[in-house]
Amino acid sequence: MTLAERKRQLVRDELTEAALKLLASQGFEETTIDQIVAAAGVSRRTFFRYFRSKEDVIIEFLGHLGTKLRDALAARPAAETPARALREAFAVFTDTYHHNPEKSIRLARLTLGSPALMARYLERQTQWRADAGAELARRMKVDPATDLRPRLTAAVGFAAFDTALTCWVDGDGDQDLNTWLDKAFRIVFGETGL
Repeated sequence: MTLAERKRQLVRDELTEAALKLLASQGFEETTIDQIVAAAGVSRRTFFRYFRSKEDVIIEFLGHLGTKLRDALAARPAAETPARALREAFAVFTDTYHHNPEKSIRLARLTLGSPALMARYLERQTQWRADAGAELARRMKVDPATDLRPRLTAAVGFAAFDTALTCWVDGDGDQDLNTWLDKAFRIVFGETGL
């Protein structure tokens, strides 16, 4: 990373952290961009250089994970079932949450509890599901236009992830997210599907 890139990342991180603290204490709707920039010690103009909206501060945290999920899915061994490959690829999400559990649980709680953030999350997830479905079709050597299995597997996998995430948040992270996700995948895909 160049010095300029490190500086940009530092400003982005400061904005994200300031926003998280405010949003966690005040709530999403009650927090303004002016409050976020004041807490981060930057101008509104600087804020808009990094983010388009207040929602983007939160959703940006997850933005790169869709590409990583697709790449992780493509790298899974060919012998794995589609469901097992998808479950293992979800490690890009669970590892991110596991790396910083306090921040992650605050982010997840905010996202799940705010209609505006949930809408942005689901908007992103639509693309992630499509990418995962396309990769599963490639792995399965089927045409996704005529075979429902790849897209359906991706959709069910994301539903399992969302359910596991909700349980993890509801339990304040007492049980590991991977444990919740394993349970969810076993319920929907069964032991033999994994």
